[in-house]
Amino acid sequence: MTPAARVQAAIELLDGIISAAREGGAPADRVVADGLRARRYAGSKDRRAIRELVYGAIRACGPVPDTGRAAMLRLAELQPELAESFDGSSYGPASIGANEKAAQGGVAPAWLAERLAASDIAGEEAEALLDRAPLDIRVNALKATRDALELPVAGEPLLAPHGLRLPAGTPVEGWDAYKGGLIEVQDGGSQLACMAVGAQPGETIIDLCAGAGGKTLALAAAMENAGTLVACDTNRQRLSNLRPRAERAGADIVTEILLNPGRELDALDAWRGKADAVLVDAPCSGTGTWRRNPESRWRITPDEIERLSALQFRLLEIAGQLLRPGGRLVYVVCSLLDEEGAALFGRFTAACPDLLADSPAISAGRSRGSGTRLTPYRDGTDGFFFARAAKV
Repeated sequence: MTPAARVQAAIELLDGIISAAREGGAPADRVVADGLRARRYAGSKDRRAIRELVYGAIRACGPVPDTGRAAMLRLAELQPELAESFDGSSYGPASIGANEKAAQGGVAPAWLAERLAASDIAGEEAEALLDRAPLDIRVNALKATRDALELPVAGEPLLAPHGLRLPAGTPVEGWDAYKGGLIEVQDGGSQLACMAVGAQPGETIIDLCAGAGGKTLALAAAMENAGTLVACDTNRQRLSNLRPRAERAGADIVTEILLNPGRELDALDAWRGKADAVLVDAPCSGTGTWRRNPESRWRITPDEIERLSALQFRLLEIAGQLLRPGGRLVYVVCSLLDEEGAALFGRFTAACPDLLADSPAISAGRSRGSGTRLTPYRDGTDGFFFARAAKV
């Protein structure tokens, strides 16, 4: 493919991503994968170049662009050599019109950038949210140690004791160490958030929003495969992915529980008042994960944040009922908005006099309210807020 043809292909994929973002359709990675699969004439170098153009344009635009062409013109403002590809050739984009406008730049739509700034995420802190993320892995302590494990690519040790950082795009899923359950892909910030639980062998721990189980497996390793670990979620498909992952990791203490939304405690009644710790890795806006999903900032709405905040508060209430006296509640969100993080957790503990904020001893991040915040700019991780409270 010519450079112009690559740019045109990227524009067409961007049109699909923009439409999906406005209509709540497929995420960008699926649109790109499907679009490249349909372009059978594109070789591996072409596909890689098109993908780089697409995600470069997404990161370059703040608000949702009107069109893929406008998004690519915005990228051309940052990479002027791209303007040469707007040459009007048979397979390339039309020439740039004299009065044609590029999409608007910025970190996010204006209203969302303002909310981030109100949560002290602005300037370089905000811009770092759109950097390309590295690939972090966690060495599974049930099967290996970080110092002794030999991998095809040497990783950089992270602050998390079992974490290693690899270059973005490293094909770890093809490695024997991955297939044998010796390593799992997990952001270093996520690993630190798991450490806040303080999981110990023999305890009863509930992962209330387990999803596909990344944090569940980290907890199983911290518990040395001894105790009771209950992984819950309302999404059957995501939860079904946990069992094969747990088997591969050798995590034998995991019990999966599918929850009915709005009636979660019905399925968890046996553990009411008995848990040593409950992890609430709550659904959130994901503002801390834009390095991996930059187009997701085009999907967030004020109403969605309000809905998520209400859900987060309710999940914390459920978690409080599951704890035994002296038990630990750990709240985690990959959001940097205070209304999902510090402010929400402060409002919750103020409403629950039997739960006292108890900061975990994690030598990373910065204090935010009664919790800890990690950011890409300061910590090199995804953005997280996590906090802990003890039941009296």
